[in-house]
Amino acid sequence: DYGMESLAHELNLANAKLAREVADAAMAADSGRSCFVAGALGPTNRTASISPDVANPAFRAVTYDQLVEAYTEQARGLVDGGVDLLLIETVFDSLNSRAALFALELFFDSIGQRLPVMLSFTITDQSGRTLSGQTVEAYWNSVSNIDLVSVGINCALGPQEMRSHIDELSRLAPINVSAHPNAGMPNPLLPTGFPETPESFAPQLREWAKNGWLNIVGGCCGTTPDHIRKIAESVKDCEPRRLAKPDPWLRLSGMDALTVRPDANFVNVGERTNVTGSPRFAKLIKNDQYEEALAVARQQVENGAQIIDVNMDESMLDSEEALTRFLNLIASEPDISRVPIMIDSSKWSVIEAGLKCIQGKGIVNSISLKEGEELFLQQARTIRRYGAAVVVMAFDETGQADTTDRRVEICTRSYKLLTEKLCFPPQDIIFDPNILTVATGMEEHNDYAVSFIDATRIIKSTLPLAKVSGGVSNISFSFRGNNTVREAMHAAFLYHAIKAGLDMGIVNAGMLEVYQEIPADLLEYVEDVILNRRVDATERLIEFAETVKQNGKSEKVADAWREGTIEERLSHALVKGIVDHIEADTEEARAKYGRPIHVIEGPLMNGMNVVGDLFGAGKMFLPQVVKSARVMKKAVAYLQPFMEEEKAETGVSTQGKILMATVKGDVHDIGKNIVGVVLRCNNYEVIDLGVMVPCDKILKTAREENVDIIGLSGLITPSLEEMQYIAKEMQREGFELPLLIGGATTNREHTAVKIAPGYNQTTAHVIDASRAVGVASRLLSEEGRESFVAENAESQELLREKHYSKRKAKPLLSIGEARERAIRIDWRAEDIPKPEFTGIRTEADFPLKTLVDYIDWSPFFHAWELRGVYPKIFEDEVVGDKAKELFDDAQQMLRSIVDEKHFSAKCVYGIFPANRIGDDVELFADNSRSERVARFHFLRQQGDKSNGENQCLADFVASKDSGLSDHIGAFAVTTGHGVEDFANSFEEANDDYSAILAKALGDRLAESFAEYLHHRVRREWGYG
Repeated sequence: DYGMESLAHELNLANAKLAREVADAAMAADSGRSCFVAGALGPTNRTASISPDVANPAFRAVTYDQLVEAYTEQARGLVDGGVDLLLIETVFDSLNSRAALFALELFFDSIGQRLPVMLSFTITDQSGRTLSGQTVEAYWNSVSNIDLVSVGINCALGPQEMRSHIDELSRLAPINVSAHPNAGMPNPLLPTGFPETPESFAPQLREWAKNGWLNIVGGCCGTTPDHIRKIAESVKDCEPRRLAKPDPWLRLSGMDALTVRPDANFVNVGERTNVTGSPRFAKLIKNDQYEEALAVARQQVENGAQIIDVNMDESMLDSEEALTRFLNLIASEPDISRVPIMIDSSKWSVIEAGLKCIQGKGIVNSISLKEGEELFLQQARTIRRYGAAVVVMAFDETGQADTTDRRVEICTRSYKLLTEKLCFPPQDIIFDPNILTVATGMEEHNDYAVSFIDATRIIKSTLPLAKVSGGVSNISFSFRGNNTVREAMHAAFLYHAIKAGLDMGIVNAGMLEVYQEIPADLLEYVEDVILNRRVDATERLIEFAETVKQNGKSEKVADAWREGTIEERLSHALVKGIVDHIEADTEEARAKYGRPIHVIEGPLMNGMNVVGDLFGAGKMFLPQVVKSARVMKKAVAYLQPFMEEEKAETGVSTQGKILMATVKGDVHDIGKNIVGVVLRCNNYEVIDLGVMVPCDKILKTAREENVDIIGLSGLITPSLEEMQYIAKEMQREGFELPLLIGGATTNREHTAVKIAPGYNQTTAHVIDASRAVGVASRLLSEEGRESFVAENAESQELLREKHYSKRKAKPLLSIGEARERAIRIDWRAEDIPKPEFTGIRTEADFPLKTLVDYIDWSPFFHAWELRGVYPKIFEDEVVGDKAKELFDDAQQMLRSIVDEKHFSAKCVYGIFPANRIGDDVELFADNSRSERVARFHFLRQQGDKSNGENQCLADFVASKDSGLSDHIGAFAVTTGHGVEDFANSFEEANDDYSAILAKALGDRLAESFAEYLHHRVRREWGYG
């Protein structure tokens, strides 16, 4: 911009020398002081991930290589000038910062020494993303495999806006974390241009330090030496943050993060953006139809691909140019670029061209030992410098591996080379042991699939943290043109390979058959081939395939109360929950009353008042109230367009505005939804933020919407801690709103003892939906507020006194004494059942029908506030009839859910060899017990027990020194996939009753799945 490129080295050299002189002088003046000079490498004025030309999104104003050159020259000047470390700062595009990091690695090699490197990026606004679109976690994943002293956030935001992002980063990074916020958000009307003074700025950063979020702290735009001095004074007594210890998982990123956890079922890598595997995609690229080619990528992501494989290896293409252009276009499409990219090529120059285009942490597919160890290690070292994970093919100097032993041998050799010679993170190594085509008619190919599966099992058990992948469609090339057979082969192969440990695969995400839905005869023929179960398997499948056709899919008097007045009909419909005539009746009422508001305030609210009275008297029950609310919502929805027309003249005034949210970490919202319905039907405006809502969003929305009350809901125990945190944050930020607490795990005592003391304003527990309206009404009325606040405060004080009076000091034993009193079990080998398998298994799309008989219905009724035990609840004189009506509705919906597969059930479970060591239990990968995968630390009772036993869970596992083999099992289940969409379909139709019913059934099916799986494992294991 200034025509001073030639002075880059000279300017940086001079600046560094000046800083060096000042630092040395400061240390000379104070012999006990250490001062360091950081050479700052700014973001440049160009972005490598975004086009400056809206008409040409593939264009870039700067290339990766140009950035590397610029950063190298700048770093040389800084180092020559005597800096102690280098600071890459104000990063708005991670591709720029990865170019800087790449440049520094090359520069350090050239000078034969390394300097510490700090890195600081910028979240540009409240979206929580960098300018190029990455989240905090995605950015960290992009740079996490570089050896850094620290990572942090600076610029763009003031401390209030940056707070939650620093909190998140501190939990992610296993290195030092730095923070350099601006002195607030810029305000040109202020004398300094920024609102934060040293006195207001420093305490906020002190709080971060006290929270254990920081190792390095300072200021950015708008801060002055006085700001920095105040910060230093405020944090000098704070302990530095303890470094996070994240699990060693494969962590990738596009604009969003993708973490491949051990319990992940299977990661789909979309295969259709590959010119060698997709004729359609190849034709689009050759014809320069890149917009249409982008649609192929988009469709892959929409169909469930979590990673996109891109390959441009075609003899008539300039592969480097085509890949660069396509990846640059992908970067301009957030719905595609949110997922990581797998750069797929057999040409090293093409791979490097691709790595220079992606800002996230992608995957290179692939390298191998085909041309020897030296080139293999050189390429792997370069890949790591680019910040990518790597696919390693089972291929060496003698050729491609096609047996189990060769596959394992090559992968093991590659693993040792990468981890021992390069310290390559093992979790970033993905092996492809070669999925080869079966059913070719050649006998030597019959074992290809079984061999791959067996090799996968061995690789996963012997090469810690490594992943296994493969090109799934290779398995079925013999049946090209017969998609029915091919999809069945893919599904059957994946079913068995995933059980053996396959982590990911390159597949067409939109063309995968469900294993359980493969016709039995086809499945038998396919698995005979995949598992090589018969010598004539190929001939039988070929013969059967000729008969297979691809499956198509085909689509499939007024009651007496109607004679009443319009007011009577509306009241009857509301009380009975009848929606059949509500729009016609509402229109008739509108014609009679003249204005929509008069219909709402007149017959509709009168009818709801009847509902409220009956509900309060115990003559109506919650399922009926929700049905009534459905009728009310449909009537109001019908009137809404007419009210909009009158908006200039009049509008419906509400009783008040209430914000509701299920807190962060909790996905349960049935109770919250019921409360919301009841409040809306009593003319309250409800802002429902949904589930998993972080604290900052709750408080920010509360301020923006100027709400009157905040309501928090939670079902699981960790929600209680989040509620405590939110209450303290409300106090810290000076809120004066009432805070309502509800949900199954909450109660009056916990609210009084744990939550209310953190917030000086009214914090009240609301036991159920029937109380919500009364509490809100009193809190928001002039005449009722004062008495409610006083009564609530007095009640909570009594609860606290009662709670603390019960907590008399009980005598505790020392841990040594408690261990002396451990249970003594006379372990014998014959008393320890041996499980039929060890390791991890998964089941996707488990049949819901199997789970129905395991449903415990009692909690279902409790969710609707109908107390009783199933099936005796049907005999209850008060709630029996209503419980039966609710149960019948549930049965009807459950049949629909099962028959039409609205929900999908998935599980993962494992059995692991285990032994006790003291109060701990060690878990091992397999029965060889050579690889420890976890160590659980259990607590021991320390109370002075009358029976003399102080138990610990570890006591019930055979000790290591006993010489006996014991095991521990674990599982996770879900039936949640599809629940939200199914419930939303009812909510969009203003049918809250059915929406809540759907979520309640999803909850019951998940619990029944847990019960079923536990029952099955007990039976198969042989201990119950």
